[in-house]
Amino acid sequence: MSDTPFKAEGIDCRRWDVPQLDDTGVGQHGHGVEPRQSAWEAGFEQGRQEGLAAARSQLLAQGTVLQQLMQALATPLNELDEEVEKELVDLAMTVARQVVFRELRTDPALVAVAVRKAISVLPAGTRDVRLHLHPDDASLVRELLPAGQEEGGWQIVEDVVHDRGGCRVSTQTSQVDATPETRLARVIAAVLGESGESS
Repeated sequence: MSDTPFKAEGIDCRRWDVPQLDDTGVGQHGHGVEPRQSAWEAGFEQGRQEGLAAARSQLLAQGTVLQQLMQALATPLNELDEEVEKELVDLAMTVARQVVFRELRTDPALVAVAVRKAISVLPAGTRDVRLHLHPDDASLVRELLPAGQEEGGWQIVEDVVHDRGGCRVSTQTSQVDATPETRLARVIAAVLGESGESS
């Protein structure tokens, strides 16, 4: 650096040169490179931690939204499953009814089996038993079980309201419903009960 002053249009000026730094890394103010490096690292780490916290918060918020969307998508499927299940049970019941009624048409003697089972449920020695049957079934039961009427004191009541293939047994103290619908409903309830489902 030159300390030689020079004059420019009446102003006294000196030329200034940038001071040279030595190899120790210490400038004119006495600050070393190491404190500057550690301050940079501390600032970098602080920024990294703040960035991770912000990213974590954003991911949690997006995860919550995604979970709500998945639940919203699953709800209609659960409702659809319940509807399909109900429809399948209804279809199975309809098919079973058709099979039962077809069997009764092809083998009308099955009504005698229904009558025997219904009467067997009654307590021993029960008197004044009335069998409510469809008129076509009543004539069949008279043919197939003529001795039962005399032994048990049955009275056959023809009832056009009843479907073919079943009967209703009544006494003064009890009643047994052995209609195909009721028997089928019991079977279906037992099956659904065993599988843990309900309709």
